Amino acid sequence: MKFSRRVEGIEPSATVAVGNRAANLKQKGVDVIDLSVGEPDYKTPENIIRAAKESLDRGDHGYTPSRGIEGLRNAVSEYFNLECGLEYDSDNVIVTPGAKQALFEAIMTMMDTNDEAIVLTPAWVSYEPIISMAGGKSIRVDLEPYGFQLLPGINKLKEAITDKTKMIVINSPSNPTGAVYNREALESVRDLAVDHDITIISDEIYREIKYSQECISIGSLEGMIERTITINGFSKAYAMTGWRLGYMGAPDGIIKQASKIHSHTVTCATNMVQHAGIEAISNTEDIVKDMVNSFKGRRDYIVELLSEHGIDIPKPDGAFYVMIPVGENDISWCENAIDKAHVAMVPGEAFGTPGYARISYANSMENIKEGIERLCHNGLIS
Repeated sequence: MKFSRRVEGIEPSATVAVGNRAANLKQKGVDVIDLSVGEPDYKTPENIIRAAKESLDRGDHGYTPSRGIEGLRNAVSEYFNLECGLEYDSDNVIVTPGAKQALFEAIMTMMDTNDEAIVLTPAWVSYEPIISMAGGKSIRVDLEPYGFQLLPGINKLKEAITDKTKMIVINSPSNPTGAVYNREALESVRDLAVDHDITIISDEIYREIKYSQECISIGSLEGMIERTITINGFSKAYAMTGWRLGYMGAPDGIIKQASKIHSHTVTCATNMVQHAGIEAISNTEDIVKDMVNSFKGRRDYIVELLSEHGIDIPKPDGAFYVMIPVGENDISWCENAIDKAHVAMVPGEAFGTPGYARISYANSMENIKEGIERLCHNGLIS
């Protein structure tokens, strides 16, 4: 059987593959500590669950308007305006089954065959495959030499721009590094985007999980609202990964075109989940704050623990990941970690940065400590 070049040209999601491998070992009775998963280890807050149940009891079982129910689009618009400084009204919002779908629709809307998209690496594993599916080409700009920060690498970004550059993908706070790009860095990207007529996709799924650094939406900068697609969702901030609910905000023309893809692929996000989303975005501020404070404590703990074992890394400013150097063959290192130490992590190669492994500290301090001790015991760290 012959498959399309489109599908044969991409690899399965590395993060999903590692998670599946860890789950399979657990099913066989192996005591695996999974430090690979990008998922809060919290249950969805009870008020969100209650809102979903009440929605079902009301009979919210059918299709909704394709772009999303009015109440949720209004809530997202208010969030964009008040929290992000983004002037999107409800007509500039599409609600999607997960932020990944919003990214897919945005990239498919903007990319043509042989267009180029600049991706800042290390980068989330799905950007490049989606760009490839859209017929585009990913151009990597490696931020590893600059401590994973954008501003020191801005000249490298400038050099990567060609007459084929259609978009730049920004992810702040970053998966997998936890880096948060400051205002000066984003203003430099803004200047490049304006000068070269480039669209920015700003993936802000970790926006609420930030610690000390201010988190700025690039679309809020002067001259950027008309050339920015802002992506966010409910999975990380509200512990709603399995609910699959995300959204995009964009100018009228982009929304009109992206709506075509949305209507022909997913039709709409799940009805009762959208009602739960209204509760999440409107009434969970204190719950989110407590969760973020907990993640901050775990961040401080794992950075200190790694330092005790000779691995000194800067404290990430957001998300819930650290990248650690593991030597030249990071894939083999991570395979040994799960096979010998029964600790699951994601190799840096998956994010475009070989020689590193990503650790998620969205786990208990007990498991974090046990995981590091297992790695040490098996000679994977000193």
